Amino acid sequence: MNRGQKELLVGALAQQLQGASAAFLVNYQGSTVKTLSMLRKKLRTKDSSLRVAKARLLKIAVSTLPGGASFAPHLKEQVGLVVAMGNNVSDVAKDLINFAKENETVKVVSGFYETQVLSKEQVEYFAALPSREVLLGQVLGTLQAPVAQFVRLLNLLIVRLLYVLQRIAEQKQAA
Repeated sequence: MNRGQKELLVGALAQQLQGASAAFLVNYQGSTVKTLSMLRKKLRTKDSSLRVAKARLLKIAVSTLPGGASFAPHLKEQVGLVVAMGNNVSDVAKDLINFAKENETVKVVSGFYETQVLSKEQVEYFAALPSREVLLGQVLGTLQAPVAQFVRLLNLLIVRLLYVLQRIAEQKQAA
């Protein structure tokens, strides 16, 4: 690969990282082409991709990010860069962690979210978070709870009033 091709690759990586929601590093040392193809296929369904390049070129591309200098020390050995593009960052992290559990040769090394470098443990915690849709549902349920409880209380008052009126009507009929 000549200098021009390397510059194009670094530019493409930097541009992809600029538009990314998050990035994760995976060590693929000892992996087969079939294993990496399966990982790429799984990631494509989540609007993300695995990019493999020399660690030196990845360091140059990552250094263009705000806070990327603290991410650069993790770029050593045979690492691939998983770039998550959409709002489903926790789903991508979850897929990576599950894939790493199934395949011993793939290991999650680190992550980068916004301007923060994430350790492996933080990536695992990130993967344990519910998806965006579930979180939005939980927030809406929390916001709706006081209103729903108030409506149930009003309904209960009406039901009690009807019950009292019915008892009064029964007493008048009996008398």
